[in-house]
Amino acid sequence: MTRVVQKFGGSSVADAASIKRVARRIAATKQAGNDVVVVISAMGDTTDDLMDLALEVSPQPAPRELDMLLTTGERQSAALLAMALSDLGIPARSYTGSQAGVITTAAHGNARIIDITPGRIEKSLEAGDVVIVAGFQGVSQTTKDVTTLGRGASDTTAVALASSLGADFCEIYSDVDGVFTADPRIITGARRIPEISYEEMLEMAACGAKILHLRCVEYARREDVPVHVRSSFSDKPGTWVKDLADITKGSDMEEAIISGVSHDRSEAKITVAGIPDAVGRAAQIFDIVARADINIDMIVQNASRVMNGRTDLSFTLPMSDGPTAVHALTAAKDEIGYEQILYNDQIGKVSVVGVGMRSHPGVTSTFFRALADSGINLQMISTSEIRISVVVDADQVDEAVRVAHTAFGLDAEGEAVVYAGTGR
Repeated sequence: MTRVVQKFGGSSVADAASIKRVARRIAATKQAGNDVVVVISAMGDTTDDLMDLALEVSPQPAPRELDMLLTTGERQSAALLAMALSDLGIPARSYTGSQAGVITTAAHGNARIIDITPGRIEKSLEAGDVVIVAGFQGVSQTTKDVTTLGRGASDTTAVALASSLGADFCEIYSDVDGVFTADPRIITGARRIPEISYEEMLEMAACGAKILHLRCVEYARREDVPVHVRSSFSDKPGTWVKDLADITKGSDMEEAIISGVSHDRSEAKITVAGIPDAVGRAAQIFDIVARADINIDMIVQNASRVMNGRTDLSFTLPMSDGPTAVHALTAAKDEIGYEQILYNDQIGKVSVVGVGMRSHPGVTSTFFRALADSGINLQMISTSEIRISVVVDADQVDEAVRVAHTAFGLDAEGEAVVYAGTGR
Protein backbone atom coordinates (compact mmCIF):
# COMPACT_ATOMS: atom_id res chain seq x y z
CA MET A 1 0.00 0.00 0.00
CA THR A 2 1.29 3.47 -0.94
CA ARG A 3 1.31 6.17 1.72
CA VAL A 4 0.97 9.70 0.38
CA VAL A 5 0.81 13.16 1.94
CA GLN A 6 -1.20 15.73 -0.01
CA LYS A 7 -1.11 19.46 0.67
CA PHE A 8 -3.76 21.86 -0.64
CA GLY A 9 -3.20 25.61 -0.66
CA GLY A 10 -5.65 28.36 0.13
CA SER A 11 -6.70 28.97 -3.47
CA SER A 12 -7.58 25.27 -3.78
CA VAL A 13 -10.05 25.46 -0.87
CA ALA A 14 -11.25 29.04 -1.29
CA ASP A 15 -14.97 28.25 -0.88
CA ALA A 16 -17.42 25.42 -0.24
CA ALA A 17 -17.48 24.30 -3.89
CA SER A 18 -13.66 24.17 -3.95
CA ILE A 19 -13.56 22.14 -0.74
CA LYS A 20 -15.98 19.62 -2.26
CA ARG A 21 -13.82 19.39 -5.40
CA VAL A 22 -10.71 18.76 -3.30
CA ALA A 23 -12.61 16.17 -1.27
CA ARG A 24 -13.44 14.25 -4.47
CA ARG A 25 -9.77 14.20 -5.46
CA ILE A 26 -8.73 12.95 -2.01
CA ALA A 27 -11.50 10.33 -2.07
CA ALA A 28 -10.22 9.00 -5.41
CA THR A 29 -6.72 8.68 -3.95
CA LYS A 30 -8.06 6.83 -0.92
CA GLN A 31 -10.28 4.54 -3.01
CA ALA A 32 -7.23 3.60 -5.09
CA GLY A 33 -5.94 1.82 -1.97
CA ASN A 34 -3.62 4.45 -0.52
CA ASP A 35 -3.07 5.69 3.01
CA VAL A 36 -3.76 9.44 2.75
CA VAL A 37 -2.68 12.29 5.00
CA VAL A 38 -3.80 15.77 3.96
CA VAL A 39 -2.27 19.07 5.04
CA ILE A 40 -4.60 22.00 4.50
CA SER A 41 -4.18 25.77 4.34
CA ALA A 42 -6.73 28.39 5.36
CA MET A 43 -9.48 29.15 2.86
CA GLY A 44 -8.59 31.77 0.26
CA ASP A 45 -7.54 35.03 1.91
CA THR A 46 -8.61 34.02 5.41
CA THR A 47 -5.16 34.50 6.97
CA ASP A 48 -4.87 37.99 5.48
CA ASP A 49 -8.38 38.83 6.71
CA LEU A 50 -7.54 37.64 10.22
CA MET A 51 -4.33 39.69 10.19
CA ASP A 52 -6.27 42.79 9.10
CA LEU A 53 -8.77 42.19 11.90
CA ALA A 54 -5.98 41.87 14.45
CA LEU A 55 -4.45 45.16 13.32
CA GLU A 56 -7.84 46.87 13.64
CA VAL A 57 -8.00 45.75 17.25
CA SER A 58 -4.35 46.38 18.09
CA PRO A 59 -1.62 48.16 16.09
CA GLN A 60 0.97 45.77 17.56
CA PRO A 61 -0.73 42.46 18.38
CA ALA A 62 0.96 40.29 21.00
CA PRO A 63 2.78 37.53 19.04
CA ARG A 64 1.36 34.72 21.17
CA GLU A 65 -2.23 35.88 20.72
CA LEU A 66 -1.68 36.54 17.02
CA ASP A 67 -0.64 32.91 16.57
CA MET A 68 -3.72 31.79 18.49
CA LEU A 69 -5.84 33.82 16.05
CA LEU A 70 -4.13 32.97 12.77
CA THR A 71 -4.14 29.20 13.36
CA THR A 72 -7.95 29.18 13.40
CA GLY A 73 -8.05 29.58 9.61
CA GLU A 74 -6.46 26.18 8.95
CA ARG A 75 -8.60 24.54 11.63
CA GLN A 76 -11.74 25.77 9.86
CA SER A 77 -10.74 24.36 6.47
CA ALA A 78 -9.56 21.06 8.03
CA ALA A 79 -12.90 20.48 9.75
CA LEU A 80 -14.91 21.46 6.66
CA LEU A 81 -12.87 19.12 4.47
CA ALA A 82 -13.44 16.26 6.92
CA MET A 83 -17.19 16.90 6.69
CA ALA A 84 -17.07 16.90 2.87
CA LEU A 85 -15.16 13.60 2.84
CA SER A 86 -17.61 12.00 5.27
CA ASP A 87 -20.47 12.90 2.92
CA LEU A 88 -18.60 10.99 0.18
CA GLY A 89 -18.44 7.92 2.39
CA ILE A 90 -14.76 8.42 3.25
CA PRO A 91 -14.05 8.37 7.01
CA ALA A 92 -11.88 11.36 7.89
CA ARG A 93 -10.49 12.94 11.02
CA SER A 94 -9.07 16.44 11.35
CA TYR A 95 -6.26 17.46 13.71
CA THR A 96 -4.62 20.71 14.69
CA GLY A 97 -0.85 20.90 14.32
CA SER A 98 -0.53 20.31 18.05
CA GLN A 99 -2.80 17.24 17.99
CA ALA A 100 -0.84 15.88 15.02
CA GLY A 101 2.36 16.02 17.04
CA VAL A 102 4.14 18.90 15.27
CA ILE A 103 6.68 20.08 17.88
CA THR A 104 8.33 23.45 17.25
CA THR A 105 10.60 26.11 18.67
CA ALA A 106 8.99 28.88 20.71
CA ALA A 107 9.43 31.69 18.14
CA HIS A 108 5.92 32.99 17.46
CA GLY A 109 5.28 33.82 13.82
CA ASN A 110 8.33 31.99 12.50
CA ALA A 111 8.77 28.81 14.54
CA ARG A 112 10.75 25.86 13.20
CA ILE A 113 9.83 22.20 13.42
CA ILE A 114 11.95 20.32 15.96
CA ASP A 115 10.22 16.95 15.84
CA ILE A 116 7.00 15.21 14.84
CA THR A 117 5.39 12.57 17.03
CA PRO A 118 2.64 11.23 14.76
CA GLY A 119 1.12 8.64 17.11
CA ARG A 120 -2.47 9.87 16.70
CA ILE A 121 -2.06 10.08 12.93
CA GLU A 122 -0.78 6.49 12.78
CA LYS A 123 -3.74 5.23 14.83
CA SER A 124 -6.21 7.02 12.55
CA LEU A 125 -4.52 5.60 9.45
CA GLU A 126 -4.69 2.11 10.95
CA ALA A 127 -8.42 2.66 11.49
CA GLY A 128 -8.81 3.46 7.77
CA ASP A 129 -9.32 7.21 8.13
CA VAL A 130 -8.08 9.97 5.89
CA VAL A 131 -6.15 12.21 8.26
CA ILE A 132 -6.38 15.99 7.78
CA VAL A 133 -3.79 18.17 9.51
CA ALA A 134 -4.03 21.93 9.86
CA GLY A 135 -0.91 23.31 8.20
CA PHE A 136 1.37 26.19 9.16
CA GLN A 137 1.23 25.47 12.89
CA GLY A 138 2.51 23.40 15.80
CA VAL A 139 3.15 23.56 19.52
CA SER A 140 6.25 24.85 21.28
CA GLN A 141 8.35 22.19 22.96
CA THR A 142 9.19 24.51 25.86
CA THR A 143 6.20 26.82 26.40
CA LYS A 144 3.45 24.45 25.10
CA ASP A 145 1.94 27.46 23.30
CA VAL A 146 0.46 27.28 19.81
CA THR A 147 2.98 28.52 17.22
CA THR A 148 2.94 29.36 13.51
CA LEU A 149 5.73 28.48 11.09
CA GLY A 150 5.65 31.55 8.84
CA ARG A 151 3.54 32.37 5.80
CA GLY A 152 3.45 29.61 3.21
CA ALA A 153 4.82 27.02 5.63
CA SER A 154 2.01 24.52 5.15
CA ASP A 155 4.34 23.14 2.45
CA THR A 156 6.93 22.54 5.16
CA THR A 157 4.36 20.85 7.40
CA ALA A 158 3.47 18.48 4.56
CA VAL A 159 7.05 17.46 3.74
CA ALA A 160 7.93 17.05 7.43
CA LEU A 161 4.92 14.78 7.92
CA ALA A 162 5.80 12.81 4.78
CA SER A 163 9.27 12.19 6.21
CA SER A 164 8.12 11.23 9.70
CA LEU A 165 5.38 8.93 8.37
CA GLY A 166 7.61 7.24 5.81
CA ALA A 167 5.37 8.39 2.94
CA ASP A 168 6.36 7.37 -0.58
CA PHE A 169 6.07 10.97 -1.75
CA CYS A 170 4.45 14.33 -0.98
CA GLU A 171 2.03 16.04 -3.35
CA ILE A 172 1.79 19.84 -3.21
CA TYR A 173 -1.38 21.14 -4.90
CA SER A 174 -1.73 24.78 -5.92
CA ASP A 175 -3.36 26.80 -8.71
CA VAL A 176 -0.75 26.19 -11.43
CA ASP A 177 0.20 22.98 -13.25
CA GLY A 178 3.64 22.55 -11.66
CA VAL A 179 6.95 24.40 -11.57
CA PHE A 180 7.45 26.68 -14.56
CA THR A 181 10.51 28.27 -16.12
CA ALA A 182 9.20 31.65 -14.88
CA ASP A 183 6.16 33.04 -13.09
CA PRO A 184 3.29 32.40 -15.55
CA ARG A 185 1.66 35.61 -14.32
CA ILE A 186 4.50 37.48 -16.03
CA ILE A 187 5.53 35.05 -18.78
CA THR A 188 2.43 33.54 -20.36
CA GLY A 189 4.72 31.38 -22.50
CA ALA A 190 6.52 29.91 -19.50
CA ARG A 191 7.28 26.21 -19.87
CA ARG A 192 6.38 23.52 -17.34
CA ILE A 193 9.43 21.69 -16.00
CA PRO A 194 8.69 17.94 -15.78
CA GLU A 195 11.51 17.22 -13.29
CA ILE A 196 13.81 19.50 -11.33
CA SER A 197 16.54 18.81 -8.78
CA TYR A 198 16.33 19.81 -5.14
CA GLU A 199 19.31 22.14 -5.65
CA GLU A 200 17.71 24.03 -8.53
CA MET A 201 14.38 24.26 -6.72
CA LEU A 202 16.16 25.57 -3.62
CA GLU A 203 17.81 28.33 -5.62
CA MET A 204 14.55 29.24 -7.36
CA ALA A 205 12.62 29.33 -4.09
CA ALA A 206 15.33 31.41 -2.41
CA CYS A 207 15.25 33.81 -5.36
CA GLY A 208 11.52 34.46 -5.19
CA ALA A 209 9.70 31.56 -6.89
CA LYS A 210 6.49 31.27 -4.88
CA ILE A 211 5.44 27.78 -5.92
CA LEU A 212 7.23 26.07 -2.99
CA HIS A 213 8.24 27.37 0.43
CA LEU A 214 12.04 27.50 0.83
CA ARG A 215 12.09 25.51 4.08
CA CYS A 216 9.88 22.86 2.45
CA VAL A 217 12.51 22.26 -0.24
CA GLU A 218 15.34 22.28 2.32
CA TYR A 219 13.49 19.64 4.36
CA ALA A 220 12.70 17.54 1.28
CA ARG A 221 16.35 17.52 0.18
CA ARG A 222 17.65 16.69 3.66
CA GLU A 223 15.17 13.85 4.16
CA ASP A 224 15.12 12.78 0.47
CA VAL A 225 11.34 13.17 0.12
CA PRO A 226 10.20 13.28 -3.54
CA VAL A 227 7.79 16.21 -4.00
CA HIS A 228 5.15 16.25 -6.72
CA VAL A 229 3.91 19.77 -7.53
CA ARG A 230 0.48 19.73 -9.21
CA SER A 231 -2.66 21.76 -9.74
CA SER A 232 -5.81 20.94 -7.83
CA PHE A 233 -7.78 22.36 -10.79
CA SER A 234 -6.52 19.89 -13.43
CA ASP A 235 -5.16 16.36 -13.88
CA LYS A 236 -1.98 17.44 -15.70
CA PRO A 237 1.25 15.65 -14.72
CA GLY A 238 2.88 18.50 -12.80
CA THR A 239 6.54 18.62 -11.75
CA TRP A 240 8.64 16.19 -9.71
CA VAL A 241 11.24 17.68 -7.37
CA LYS A 242 13.84 15.04 -6.56
CA ASP A 243 17.52 14.20 -6.25
CA LEU A 244 19.54 15.07 -9.35
CA ALA A 245 20.66 11.45 -9.66
CA ASP A 246 17.00 10.39 -9.97
CA ILE A 247 16.13 12.81 -12.78
CA THR A 248 14.95 10.80 -15.80
CA LYS A 249 17.56 10.79 -18.54
CA GLY A 250 16.30 12.22 -21.79
CA SER A 251 13.62 14.37 -20.12
CA ASP A 252 12.64 17.55 -21.96
CA MET A 253 14.59 19.81 -19.62
CA GLU A 254 17.70 17.65 -19.21
CA GLU A 255 19.79 19.50 -21.77
CA ALA A 256 18.68 22.99 -20.73
CA ILE A 257 21.46 25.26 -19.56
CA ILE A 258 19.02 27.31 -17.51
CA SER A 259 16.05 25.69 -15.78
CA GLY A 260 14.23 28.88 -14.87
CA VAL A 261 14.14 32.60 -14.19
CA SER A 262 12.98 33.74 -10.74
CA HIS A 263 12.25 37.18 -9.36
CA ASP A 264 11.74 38.71 -5.92
CA ARG A 265 10.18 42.09 -5.15
CA SER A 266 10.31 41.70 -1.37
CA GLU A 267 13.87 42.91 -0.76
CA ALA A 268 15.41 46.30 0.00
CA LYS A 269 18.97 47.59 -0.29
CA ILE A 270 21.02 49.36 2.35
CA THR A 271 24.27 51.14 1.52
CA VAL A 272 26.54 52.11 4.40
CA ALA A 273 28.64 54.85 2.78
CA GLY A 274 31.99 56.27 3.84
CA ILE A 275 33.13 53.43 6.11
CA PRO A 276 36.71 53.68 7.38
CA ASP A 277 38.67 51.07 5.40
CA ALA A 278 39.96 49.19 8.43
CA VAL A 279 39.97 45.58 9.58
CA GLY A 280 36.76 44.56 11.35
CA ARG A 281 34.40 47.28 10.12
CA ALA A 282 32.32 44.89 7.98
CA ALA A 283 32.16 42.49 10.93
CA GLN A 284 30.83 45.32 13.13
CA ILE A 285 28.09 46.13 10.63
CA PHE A 286 26.93 42.56 10.21
CA ASP A 287 27.13 41.86 13.94
CA ILE A 288 24.67 44.71 14.48
CA VAL A 289 22.33 43.39 11.78
CA ALA A 290 22.57 39.84 13.16
CA ARG A 291 21.70 41.01 16.68
CA ALA A 292 18.50 42.46 15.19
CA ASP A 293 17.73 38.90 13.92
CA ILE A 294 17.84 39.97 10.26
CA ASN A 295 18.97 37.75 7.39
CA ILE A 296 21.16 39.27 4.68
CA ASP A 297 21.12 38.17 1.06
CA MET A 298 23.51 39.88 -1.38
CA ILE A 299 26.62 41.86 -0.35
CA VAL A 300 28.82 44.17 -2.41
CA GLN A 301 31.78 46.23 -1.14
CA ASN A 302 33.25 48.93 -3.33
CA ALA A 303 36.98 49.41 -3.80
CA SER A 304 38.55 51.69 -1.21
CA ARG A 305 38.85 55.36 -2.09
CA VAL A 306 42.57 56.04 -1.98
CA MET A 307 42.09 59.76 -1.28
CA ASN A 308 40.34 59.36 2.08
CA GLY A 309 40.70 55.67 2.97
CA ARG A 310 36.96 55.03 3.03
CA THR A 311 34.70 52.55 1.26
CA ASP A 312 31.01 51.75 0.74
CA LEU A 313 29.21 48.52 1.64
CA SER A 314 25.83 47.55 0.17
CA PHE A 315 23.62 44.61 1.07
CA THR A 316 20.07 43.41 0.49
CA LEU A 317 17.65 42.15 3.11
CA PRO A 318 13.90 41.50 3.47
CA MET A 319 12.01 44.75 2.93
CA SER A 320 10.03 44.14 6.11
CA ASP A 321 13.29 44.25 8.09
CA GLY A 322 14.64 47.38 6.41
CA PRO A 323 13.51 49.99 8.95
CA THR A 324 14.78 47.86 11.84
CA ALA A 325 18.21 47.50 10.24
CA VAL A 326 18.45 51.21 9.45
CA HIS A 327 17.53 52.09 13.04
CA ALA A 328 20.10 49.66 14.47
CA LEU A 329 22.89 50.94 12.20
CA THR A 330 21.99 54.58 12.83
CA ALA A 331 22.32 54.01 16.56
CA ALA A 332 25.82 52.62 15.97
CA LYS A 333 27.06 55.42 13.69
CA ASP A 334 29.69 56.68 16.11
CA GLU A 335 30.88 53.14 16.82
CA ILE A 336 31.34 52.29 13.13
CA GLY A 337 32.38 55.74 11.94
CA TYR A 338 30.54 55.75 8.61
CA GLU A 339 29.35 58.90 6.82
CA GLN A 340 25.74 58.06 5.86
CA ILE A 341 23.17 55.32 5.28
CA LEU A 342 21.21 55.06 2.03
CA TYR A 343 18.02 52.98 1.94
CA ASN A 344 16.19 51.85 -1.21
CA ASP A 345 13.13 49.59 -1.24
CA GLN A 346 12.29 50.21 -4.91
CA ILE A 347 14.38 47.31 -6.18
CA GLY A 348 13.86 43.73 -7.33
CA LYS A 349 16.06 40.68 -7.72
CA VAL A 350 16.11 38.65 -10.93
CA SER A 351 17.91 35.29 -11.05
CA VAL A 352 18.69 32.64 -13.65
CA VAL A 353 19.06 29.13 -12.23
CA GLY A 354 20.29 25.86 -13.70
CA VAL A 355 22.74 23.06 -13.05
CA GLY A 356 23.62 23.23 -16.74
CA MET A 357 25.58 26.43 -16.25
CA ARG A 358 28.27 24.44 -14.41
CA SER A 359 29.54 23.11 -17.74
CA HIS A 360 28.45 25.84 -20.17
CA PRO A 361 30.57 28.98 -20.57
CA GLY A 362 28.88 32.18 -21.67
CA VAL A 363 25.83 32.07 -19.39
CA THR A 364 26.82 35.31 -17.65
CA SER A 365 27.50 36.99 -20.97
CA THR A 366 24.12 35.94 -22.40
CA PHE A 367 22.25 37.14 -19.31
CA PHE A 368 24.01 40.48 -19.03
CA ARG A 369 23.83 41.17 -22.79
CA ALA A 370 20.07 40.58 -22.80
CA LEU A 371 19.63 43.02 -19.91
CA ALA A 372 21.93 45.61 -21.47
CA ASP A 373 20.13 45.47 -24.82
CA SER A 374 16.91 46.31 -22.98
CA GLY A 375 18.49 49.25 -21.15
CA ILE A 376 18.33 47.57 -17.73
CA ASN A 377 21.00 48.80 -15.30
CA LEU A 378 22.49 46.35 -12.77
CA GLN A 379 22.89 47.61 -9.20
CA MET A 380 24.30 44.43 -7.63
CA ILE A 381 25.45 41.00 -8.81
CA SER A 382 25.68 37.71 -6.91
CA THR A 383 26.51 34.20 -8.11
CA SER A 384 26.61 30.59 -6.98
CA GLU A 385 27.57 27.44 -8.84
CA ILE A 386 24.09 27.17 -10.37
CA ARG A 387 22.69 30.71 -10.08
CA ILE A 388 23.32 34.29 -11.19
CA SER A 389 21.30 37.05 -9.48
CA VAL A 390 21.12 40.76 -10.20
CA VAL A 391 19.39 43.67 -8.49
CA VAL A 392 17.52 46.08 -10.76
CA ASP A 393 15.01 48.91 -10.35
CA ALA A 394 11.59 47.66 -9.25
CA ASP A 395 9.88 48.95 -12.40
CA GLN A 396 12.28 46.93 -14.60
CA VAL A 397 11.79 43.54 -12.95
CA ASP A 398 9.11 42.22 -15.33
CA GLU A 399 11.09 43.26 -18.41
CA ALA A 400 14.26 41.70 -17.00
CA VAL A 401 12.45 38.39 -16.46
CA ARG A 402 11.01 38.49 -19.99
CA VAL A 403 14.28 39.20 -21.80
CA ALA A 404 16.24 36.64 -19.74
CA HIS A 405 13.59 33.99 -20.36
CA THR A 406 13.77 34.61 -24.11
CA ALA A 407 17.58 34.84 -24.21
CA PHE A 408 17.93 31.32 -22.80
CA GLY A 409 15.35 29.81 -25.16
CA LEU A 410 12.78 29.03 -22.48
CA ASP A 411 9.72 30.49 -24.23
CA ALA A 412 7.04 27.94 -25.11
CA GLU A 413 4.39 28.15 -27.83
CA GLY A 414 1.49 27.35 -25.53
CA GLU A 415 0.13 29.49 -22.72
CA ALA A 416 0.64 28.64 -19.06
CA VAL A 417 -2.59 28.65 -17.08
CA VAL A 418 -3.09 30.24 -13.66
CA TYR A 419 -6.38 28.87 -12.38
CA ALA A 420 -6.97 31.04 -9.32
CA GLY A 421 -5.47 33.06 -6.51
CA THR A 422 -1.94 34.43 -6.39
CA GLY A 423 0.19 31.31 -6.21
CA ARG A 424 0.41 28.88 -3.34
